[in-house]
Amino acid sequence: MHIKLLPLFMMMVVMITACNDLTENKMLDNPFLTDYDTPFEVPPFDKIKNSHFEPAFEEGLKNHNKEIDSIVQMEEEPNFENTIVALENSGKLLGRVSRVFYNLNSANTNDEIQDLAKELAPRLSAHWDEIYLNEGLFERVKNVYDNQSNFNLESEDRKLLEETYKGFVRSGANLSDQDKKKLKEINSKISELTTDFGQNLLAETNDFQLFIDEEEELSGLPESLKEAARESAVEAGQEDKWLFTLQNASIMPFLQYADNRELRRKIWEAYQQRGNNENEHDNKEILLEISNLRLEKAKLIGYSSHAAYVLEEAMAKNSKNVDDILQKMWKPALAKAKQEAEDLQEEINNRGESFELAPYDWRYYTEKIRQKRYALSEDEMRPYFSLSSVREGAFETAAKLYGLSFVALNNVPTYHEDVEVYEVKDRDGSHLGLLYMDFFPRASKRGGAWMTSYRSQSKKNGERQAPIISLVCNFTKPSGGKPSLLTFDEATTLFHEFGHGLHGLLSDVKYESLSGTSVPRDFVEMPSQIMENWAADPEVMQSYAKHYETNKVIPDSLIQKLADVATFDQGFATTEYLAASFLDMTYHAITEPIEGDVNEIEREAMDAIGLIDAIIPRYRSSYFQHVFSGGYSSGYYSYIWSEVLDADAFAAFKETNLFDQKTADSFRENILERGGTEDPAVLYKNFRGADPDPEYLMKKRGLE
Repeated sequence: MHIKLLPLFMMMVVMITACNDLTENKMLDNPFLTDYDTPFEVPPFDKIKNSHFEPAFEEGLKNHNKEIDSIVQMEEEPNFENTIVALENSGKLLGRVSRVFYNLNSANTNDEIQDLAKELAPRLSAHWDEIYLNEGLFERVKNVYDNQSNFNLESEDRKLLEETYKGFVRSGANLSDQDKKKLKEINSKISELTTDFGQNLLAETNDFQLFIDEEEELSGLPESLKEAARESAVEAGQEDKWLFTLQNASIMPFLQYADNRELRRKIWEAYQQRGNNENEHDNKEILLEISNLRLEKAKLIGYSSHAAYVLEEAMAKNSKNVDDILQKMWKPALAKAKQEAEDLQEEINNRGESFELAPYDWRYYTEKIRQKRYALSEDEMRPYFSLSSVREGAFETAAKLYGLSFVALNNVPTYHEDVEVYEVKDRDGSHLGLLYMDFFPRASKRGGAWMTSYRSQSKKNGERQAPIISLVCNFTKPSGGKPSLLTFDEATTLFHEFGHGLHGLLSDVKYESLSGTSVPRDFVEMPSQIMENWAADPEVMQSYAKHYETNKVIPDSLIQKLADVATFDQGFATTEYLAASFLDMTYHAITEPIEGDVNEIEREAMDAIGLIDAIIPRYRSSYFQHVFSGGYSSGYYSYIWSEVLDADAFAAFKETNLFDQKTADSFRENILERGGTEDPAVLYKNFRGADPDPEYLMKKRGLE
């Protein structure tokens, strides 16, 4: 997943209202308010305290308001430099504090940060509304836009102008005063509710703990998982027990291996009921209100639905095109999932059991069939996928493709002891940027995996300003004296997020708001997903998959098993993903307010597409953070859209060789370096020479 904190002017985060000037002493004491005296000018995490955030926001807001006022009140006629570029370069202090604050709120939060985030949400929303709905400012922007032929603009200049103008229009700049007031109220409420949704989900995830005190109840579980559960229990003050949680690294292998069906049911029910427990963390009414407010906002601005508003800026362009691709994949995926369900039920029956396949049985009996058909065991695989080996495999892949090198740094402050930092150098040894990597779950970190940044790439006086990129994951922790040993899925996730990282690191554009991953949502996943192909390729695997104790390369027999099993269970994987994509559109393609019981709304939506009872959407409504708190509303389909692109793009390498220099250079120059400076369809054609062929994806997933 990708989380992008855009440059200040472009990002729809919100800032607090200014108060009195800070005293000179407070300014000197606050690390945000002076130049960072750190290597590579990274955030001084070792000096940043919770108490620094609010005054830094206040000072940053005051500065930003002054900068906006100076643009509006300028006596000079509007031109590209004094209006558009000035706007692009405004709010640097606000950007600096926002990036640190919101990244920490996701990766290493605490009660103070969460309380401040809730307090800031509506006030910050108001600040951005004041900018986008500022009539004098929009008048200048529109003047430049209408008279752009009078200026000697390069292509990237024109793109910045276009995006700036559209940003105002799509934010309501053309509305009446009455409608602008209404829009401000809607934006404020949405910002509150999305913050509440995410905090409720984190609380629900952290609140559940499954302690097991009888070892026989651990039957079927791998030793590595039992060791990790034992250590988790010790950390929780229960030395003679085993602790399992709703973190993916804990619950998913538990569902896959635990023989005790009742315990599988118990942890599964807790997982799929998050935000749906009629308690103080219930998200059902919140998500309905978010959906209806998004609809109201879209209609106010002139769109029929929130989906129509969002998709206008995406490659898909409209909800019909989204539905077309989802439906094209749905029929073969569901057919395959139904066959898989029959196989699982047969396995249950053959074992002398009389129950009907349930969602908490799927992973368990799939593993039994996998072992029978392919003799492939996670315990057999994990020793070859130590975190350090997989990380080095990703680094080596980037070295072969783009000539990059990664140098570990020990003199750079971090926000948590688990965080690693690397300097990234280009083929000629020049500095490209910094890469933070934060791998393990903790109560202060939300679930999932994502890429973000502490500084995006840009150019200042023609000189490249290097990015500071961060990858955040929730992988299996070291335990029992062993290093972190990943599942192959986790290894693939590392390559995926690393692909996002390369998109940010290799960016080479003029303007920050167009750099790196500042691209349409259904294009942003392509550079990440294409990297998954190298993770799974036998040639690449032999270079990085090495036994953590013996350093022996993974044997050909295991590589072959992975290849054989590549399309196994893809009916389930594709169906649960597509179901969530349909669910996203259920809430965001509406043209009239939605009401009623969320569980019933969800059930009807799944019945409409024929989802079988043994599978639920990858994310149920009440914990669908991607769309209700994570920026993917009307955009969860983008993973499959991007996967069509990545499968086709990887075919370009396979047509030559995995590390063909000409193909790699073209991908870097036409995709990774260009950010959002051009229509992504044009960028892709420049690389591939043609539109993508979806047949490569169908073959990859075994859905032909």
